[in-house]
Amino acid sequence: MNNLLLSQRTKFDGYFHLSRIFLLGMFLLGLVVSASPVFSSTGEMTEDRALLLAEKFGVDVGEVDEEIKELLGLAKAEGVVVFAVLGNTPADLAGIKTKALIKEVDGHEVRNLLDLGRALEKALAVQNFSVATYEPAGIDDQGIGGGLNFHLVRIAKD
Repeated sequence: MNNLLLSQRTKFDGYFHLSRIFLLGMFLLGLVVSASPVFSSTGEMTEDRALLLAEKFGVDVGEVDEEIKELLGLAKAEGVVVFAVLGNTPADLAGIKTKALIKEVDGHEVRNLLDLGRALEKALAVQNFSVATYEPAGIDDQGIGGGLNFHLVRIAKD
């Protein structure tokens, strides 16, 4: 049993490590988020646009699938998980952590990438907002449940 848990943990930690390397490479190449988000032809939220807004906030995210649900010990495959947090960004300064599930942005429930994109689009414009995250208990946290955390975000003006 311990070997299976260690194998799952190693696989998940490896994914986070690769995600960080990818984001660092994008940052060094100057390819991280442009000032204007990508719009669909109808102006509606798209997954690509939601991901760009998340990067502007400072996180690399993805929707929770069955594999991530099992690795994090979640009841259902719903939500948005943080794969990496970019340093010195609003997300980093607010204390958002990798492996956290983003549950709410400024009072707007987040169940998928489109919800996150719509919520961040509104929140980033006001520059001061809150983010609620759920941090599942790790393999080493035997007998301890995960916790809900609230983060206050402040975007500094230039």
